Amino acid sequence: MSSATALGVASLGGRVRMLARSWPPIVSVVCVMALFELLSRADVIPRSAFPPLTATFETLGELLGEASFWTAVWDTLKGWGIGLGIAAGAAIPLGVLIGTSHLLYRSLRVPIEFLRPIPSVALIPLAILVYGTGIHSKVFLVVFAAFWQLLINTLYGVRDVDPVTIDTARAFGLGPVERLGRITLPSAVPYIATGLRIASTTALILAVTAELVIGSPGLGREIELARQGGANEIVYALIVVLGILGWVLNAGFSRLERRALHWHPSQWSKGVAA
Repeated sequence: MSSATALGVASLGGRVRMLARSWPPIVSVVCVMALFELLSRADVIPRSAFPPLTATFETLGELLGEASFWTAVWDTLKGWGIGLGIAAGAAIPLGVLIGTSHLLYRSLRVPIEFLRPIPSVALIPLAILVYGTGIHSKVFLVVFAAFWQLLINTLYGVRDVDPVTIDTARAFGLGPVERLGRITLPSAVPYIATGLRIASTTALILAVTAELVIGSPGLGREIELARQGGANEIVYALIVVLGILGWVLNAGFSRLERRALHWHPSQWSKGVAA
């Protein structure tokens, strides 16, 4: 068998395995949607509060043709992206710095463990007081929520480096900077990548929460306005959009994680999409 044929067979086998893994969740989602549709149509659940999914998707199709809908999507993604970027730019270097210094780690461990459990939503009054109801409040809440997840994951990654490996590198004459670049950071990258993926979901949740509660521009505010106007189909259509958006972001970060860490043993069993 030629190498080209072998590659074709391997690629076909990979697609078959991917399809085999994909169909069970697809079938389960379709079954749940069909059940919800039947219960709503039969008025087992109040149709006024839970409209049929067909009506929801019909409304969603109408929203896709409106410029205001895409403006709201952009406002939500803008707050999410700015906040996550600021959190990553601050938390990852700080986590590396604290994790590589025993003195800093011992000194800051208690303040970090005190601040980390504070719910971000508890800071909404402070955000309104300091930043008002615009995008700055949304970004502030996103940064606070995502920062701690990224910081803790980075700290764990740096602190989890095998001490024998560090001692061996030191014995071979590698300086602190070389040990950081060749050993510590590569070992911590899987933790940082996981932290980014989890923080991205948390950032989206806090962005929408800020829009719902504070009234910052975005999908959350559109949901609240639709609820106040009794437009339940629009409410559910926008909730579906947020669910799809969250799934797309998580899938995107997972794919980037697999590609960036194709060399790491944790990814060997998962495979890397071509």
